[in-house]
Amino acid sequence: PGTMAAAAYELLVLGGGSGGLAGARRAAELGARVALVEPRRLGGTCVSHCGLCGQVMWNTAVHAEFVHDHADYGFETPGVKFNWRTIKEKRDAYVRRLNDIYENNVKKAHIDIIRGYGKFTADPEPTIEVDGKKYTAPHILIATGGRPAVPSDSEIPGASLGMTSDGFFDLEELPRRSVIVGAGYIAVEIAGILSTLGSKSSLLIRHDKVVLRTFDSLISSNCTQELENTGVDVWKHTQVKEVTKSACGLLDVTVTSAVPGRKPTEGVIRDVDCLLWAVGREPNSEGLCLDQVGVQMDPKGHVVVDEYQNTTRRGIYAVGDVCGKALLTPVAIAAGRKLAHRLFEGKQDSRLDYENIPTVVFSHPPIGTVGLTEEEAVAIHGKDNVKIYNTSFTPLYHAITQRKVKCVMKLVCAGKEEKVVGLHMQGLGCDEMLQGFAVAIKMGATKADLDNTVAIHPTSAEELVTLR
Repeated sequence: PGTMAAAAYELLVLGGGSGGLAGARRAAELGARVALVEPRRLGGTCVSHCGLCGQVMWNTAVHAEFVHDHADYGFETPGVKFNWRTIKEKRDAYVRRLNDIYENNVKKAHIDIIRGYGKFTADPEPTIEVDGKKYTAPHILIATGGRPAVPSDSEIPGASLGMTSDGFFDLEELPRRSVIVGAGYIAVEIAGILSTLGSKSSLLIRHDKVVLRTFDSLISSNCTQELENTGVDVWKHTQVKEVTKSACGLLDVTVTSAVPGRKPTEGVIRDVDCLLWAVGREPNSEGLCLDQVGVQMDPKGHVVVDEYQNTTRRGIYAVGDVCGKALLTPVAIAAGRKLAHRLFEGKQDSRLDYENIPTVVFSHPPIGTVGLTEEEAVAIHGKDNVKIYNTSFTPLYHAITQRKVKCVMKLVCAGKEEKVVGLHMQGLGCDEMLQGFAVAIKMGATKADLDNTVAIHPTSAEELVTLR
């Protein structure tokens, strides 16, 4: 179709990831004529890379952990072997099935898929050009997502010899020697997976002595300890200086460690077959020609939006990772759907509330967190108006195992009524435990509400309703 046919669209969506698909499908359900621009397979980062692929690999690593406990539970399992290729084949087939499901769902919704990269033109009305063809609509949604950031070779010589989380899922074999650079949740998750499956793994963190620095201090310190307990060698105050490839094809990673108050030292990690950069994510906004339509970006390239996902140009919106706020698949999905209801169902106040969004990190053991950290609560409510409830215990599962993994929990309460404003936990089952408590916290639950709930015994979750 040319420009004439394209004018019939009521919504154009740039990007076929979670946010774009959710917004497009909900708009189509509400009767809008929708087209979606995407050069690759549908599903975005969640399906193809970090999210569901990562979850499959985390489940694989959990199996490896449980193998260590078999003897304690009376099972004799000598000679257990792990085959990386088997799980890679099954995982990749699962992703292909999901991609096909997404394609079918879009077709069933009568959404036109325009294959290629879209960019804005200088036309008076907001217009998208894809491979020389122009498309217009009164509403255009930018949902192009993000990608892993990688240092350039000019910043760190040889940096391009490493890979990102995307490359991790292309590995044909379990690496023998892994180096992961970063301290965020992707670095923590991949370091845990590789180490648990048997790869000798080092995690290089630049700043303080802990990972996940934006999380509550209890979680940051406990997660760092658990990484070390699972065999990850955590190098603190360390940065990569140079990467070179040896004659045998393996990498030598030169690092500098600068502990405050001490003279910097230099070392080399040799024979590395997996150097993985997990140093943050960048928005996919360059190449969209946003300056042509007056859409503002922040210095890092994130599209600036208000609470209703409006950009600085009327009729153009953005959701998901390209906005740089709460980089989570369910956030992009919820924001896309809320926007569709506002635009095509007349719900003027339909917007996503970004407060109290629950988050899980699939570390070993998993982390669940929602609401304010203790530090944030004190800054907002004042130290005298914040009360903290902590617990640390060994879950019943580990009562009879040689391998001991503790569970830690923290409730952050504020005001005279002790409203629960934050919940942070790490331990077996905390990933599944969080959702129900997140509902309660979203509804304004107080410490008394939790106390008045009868405990389910014996579970780890009961600790949260029996804290003193």
